[in-house]
Amino acid sequence: MLPENAIALDARLSAIRDLAGSCARFADIGADHGRLGAHMLLHGLCERAQLADISEASLAKARRLIYGLGLTGRVDFCVGDGAQALREPPDVAVVAGMGGQTIAGIVERGRDMLKNARLVLQPNVAAPELRARLQAARFRITNEVIARDGRRLYVIIAAEAGEMRLTPEETEAGPVLLKKRPPLLSDYAAFRLRVAGKALQGARRGHGDAAAFEREISIWEAIIHGDRAGHP
Repeated sequence: MLPENAIALDARLSAIRDLAGSCARFADIGADHGRLGAHMLLHGLCERAQLADISEASLAKARRLIYGLGLTGRVDFCVGDGAQALREPPDVAVVAGMGGQTIAGIVERGRDMLKNARLVLQPNVAAPELRARLQAARFRITNEVIARDGRRLYVIIAAEAGEMRLTPEETEAGPVLLKKRPPLLSDYAAFRLRVAGKALQGARRGHGDAAAFEREISIWEAIIHGDRAGHP
């Protein structure tokens, strides 16, 4: 069996692990290589893990890793569409590395399986849409962090069943991030401002909703100015 430190996590997966915490039954939906689930098992952060992916070919990498670590007896491999592929309700479920629309769809379709779980969600794009659809699906955001991995910044959202009422600013930038103002928020705001600025230029040439991008820009500009002014 390989030593525990053989499954090191990068900054993105480490932040996801920290939000996941410890539990009895862990699920990684879209598990890919299976490193997160293997790490959770090796470090005593969960008793059992379900590793799910859309196809058997996608799950083959995780199967090889888990077999090599001697963890096969503690893992269920689930092939199928999102949370519907899981065999039992998890205590913690991670859905990471996909678009916000895709993650929202997994949560919506799998709500019965996920309704008692702590969700840890990492959208590559469309985080505002994910927040809005979590609210509509009766999940509330309990924590948010920003992780830097190299030059990239990742927003990671923890949620659980419950009600919330997000303002437009909270939908765009995150209710917990706006409250806590972590150090990386200003860098993330500057990045989002650049993206929205380019999108606005395209929209003004007839390729999108210019008013929507103008609203987004005003939100991120206010965040940047607030951080510079030392607002809490």
